[in-house]
This record gives sequence, structure tokens and C-alpha cells, in this order.
Amino acid sequence: MLAIKGGKPVRNIPYPPHTTTGEEEAQAAADIVRKGILSDFEGSNNRWFLGGDCVKRFEREWAEHFGVKHAISVNSATSGLFAAIGAAGVAPGDEVITTPWTMTATAAAIVAYHAVPIFADIEADTFTLDPKAVEKKITPRTKAIMPVHIYGHPADMDPILALAKKHKLAVIEDASQSPAIKYKGKYTGAIGDMGVFSLNCHKIIQTGEGGFVTTDDDELARRLQLIRNHAEAVIATGFEHSTLVNMVGWNYRLNEMEAAIGSVQLRKLDELLRVRRELAERLTAGIKDLPGLLMPAIKKGCGHSYYRYPLRLDVKKLGFGAQTLVKVLNAEGLDWYPGYTPLNLFPLYQEQIGFGPDGCPFRCAHYKGGKLDYSMKTLPTVERMRHESLSTETITHQRDNAEIDEMIEAFRKVWDDLDVVRELDRPSKPAKAVARR
Repeated sequence: MLAIKGGKPVRNIPYPPHTTTGEEEAQAAADIVRKGILSDFEGSNNRWFLGGDCVKRFEREWAEHFGVKHAISVNSATSGLFAAIGAAGVAPGDEVITTPWTMTATAAAIVAYHAVPIFADIEADTFTLDPKAVEKKITPRTKAIMPVHIYGHPADMDPILALAKKHKLAVIEDASQSPAIKYKGKYTGAIGDMGVFSLNCHKIIQTGEGGFVTTDDDELARRLQLIRNHAEAVIATGFEHSTLVNMVGWNYRLNEMEAAIGSVQLRKLDELLRVRRELAERLTAGIKDLPGLLMPAIKKGCGHSYYRYPLRLDVKKLGFGAQTLVKVLNAEGLDWYPGYTPLNLFPLYQEQIGFGPDGCPFRCAHYKGGKLDYSMKTLPTVERMRHESLSTETITHQRDNAEIDEMIEAFRKVWDDLDVVRELDRPSKPAKAVARR
């Protein structure tokens, strides 16, 4: 009997918190504490403008690992996205095309520069930006394209780069979920003009909070470094610069302890990905024969980090949607989530109010694009995936084969009782009115 109907669940203990650190990281952090220099940045044109020894070393290591010329550390991927948008010269009234199937910071970075996010549809098999949908959204106001390598599978970058070249647009990759994953021989985050990585505590490697922006362009690197560290003050003290556009700086700096931990974590990245891949492949092998259940896609020439392990449902064949399946699986002790709530449905975009009462940037005088449509009308695949997809973050290096087999057992248990699941998905019928005398 299914647990949701009172049966015994397959798993009866919660999954432990995601951790990637050990004694090496503890030693690295302790060394910094003993040294006493927890951060070594100054927002001025001097030798501390680029930070301390650990930050500089970590940046060199990151650049070498991913084969890029510049790696600029930041205190979060959110900060990295904000810095990248600024470095690209995005201005009030500009449009940036991105996906609604992502974490909120991707689009918030656009809004922060009083530009307007334009959401394009996704590909059903990978959940990444559909280049054909992107092309339809390009206007004279478009300044950049922001693909997201969501769940850890690369977006289809070749046609996106071709569109960017044709229309002279910047390409900023959000590679937060796909570190060390390749698209046709090149690492995600090292394909477009800039790539943003996350070292948040939930990511495959982490420093608690932190991130990187990578680029091969010297000018973009300099602009990123300025935005990261109080640009206006640094320029005022004699730093050479080519333009003052977006040179309002912030404090997006990584500290020495995070950098020291990050150097240790980076050495573990490939092994952590190997373990994830093997466990994900084991789960796929154990459930791929279940009718109506569609496995994670991996396109030719692409890898997958399995930051999240996604599944899709043939709803017509099964007779129920992802919301119902998630409830049934979680009752068995698993930890799954239905598809994203797309960003365009957030109040920020539905109400079109960002900064001030006049609705900037959506309804400010500097935006000449007319009335914005943040409905689901042009996002049919996103709308389908809301109801037809589910994913989990529990397939990490902390799992073992026995726990993956436990997941397989839970899925197969559910598929042995699909009629019960279908019944759960049906809305309850209203009680018939009773005639009164």
C-alpha cells in the first residue's frame, strides 16, 4: 500500500543537509584565522584593489581550471550577475532576453540596471532557452542574451551565439548549476562574453556564499573588477578607465577565508561530479522502463552536472500531473519538487513595479517598448513543464548505491499502484444536494 494511503514508507529518515567540506577546508580556514587577515581588499587605486593573496590565488586557479583568461571572484553569483550586466553596458530602457525557468537573481540583475527582462520559451527536453524563441524576442532595444544552464545541462549555445553575433548582442551565461560541464568541448561559462558561477552552500562545490565571473575580454574584466569594488572611488583615485558608464561600484568582494576554502573545494570538483553522474545513471537505469516517465535528456556533445535530476511525465498516458506524483513520492520519504514557478508570474513582473511608485523600469519614460506582456501566452513549453516535470537535489556525493536503490524502489512501488495515484489526481466530486421537505 502506498504511504500516502497509510502504508509503510520506503524511507523513514530525512536526507542530511548538503555538505562538501572536511578537514582540509577546516585547516585552510584555521590558517586564515591565525593569520588574522580575513579580507585584504580596499576600494581604492592601490595594491589592495584586487584583494589578498588567497583571493588572487583562487582566481588564478579558477581561470586555469576553466581555460579562461580572467576569473573575477565575487561574494555571490547574484553579485556576479549584477556585475556582468553592468560590465556589458546594459542601460535604462534596454532589453535583455533570458529564461523564466531559473532562480530569481538571473532576471533581477537586469531590473537592477533599470533594464527590462524579456522572457523567452524553453526546450522541453533540457529546460534551457530555446534559440528559436529567443530570435522572436529580439528588438532594436535588445542589449544581451542570458542563457541559463539549468539543472546542469548546457543551453544550446551555437545558435544563441550566432544570434548574438548577427544582432551585436552580449552573451552572459548563468553557469551556476553547471560547473565543469562541457558543451561541444568547451566549459559552460567560458563560451559567451561572460560566465557566472555560484559557490553558494547548495552548489556542487561551495564556500558558503561566493561566485565567479569569467571572461576572455580584458576590458570586461577591468569593468567587472571596478563594479565589484567601489568603482567610483577607485576611479577618483586615479584608476585608468575607458568609460564611466555603469561605473557605480558596490561591495561584491570575496573574503580570504572563503577563497582559501574555495581553493580546496575546486580540487574536489571533478570527483564530486563523477560521483553524481554515476548515481544519476544508476537511478536512470532503474526507472527508465516505467511507462510515461521520461528520463533526463543529454544532448550530443553535452555533459550534465545533475545539480538537479529532472524528470518529465507523459501526462496523457499516466493520467496525473507532477504535483500529484511529488506528493506520493514524498510520502514515501523521498524529496522531490514540481517544476519551477516561472519568473514572469512573480508579482514584480505581474504588477510591473520595481523602483519607485512609477513602475520603473517597466513603465518609466526611458523604456520605449510599450506595454509588456508577462503572461504565459508566448511560453507554452514553460506552461507545460510547470505541470509535467519534477526534480530532486538529493542525488549528491553524500548518497550511496543503497539510497539510490531505495529511490528506485519507491518509484516502482508507485508505478505498481498507478490507479490509486490517478484517483488522487481527480478533483473530488461535490456532494449531491439532499432534498428537504
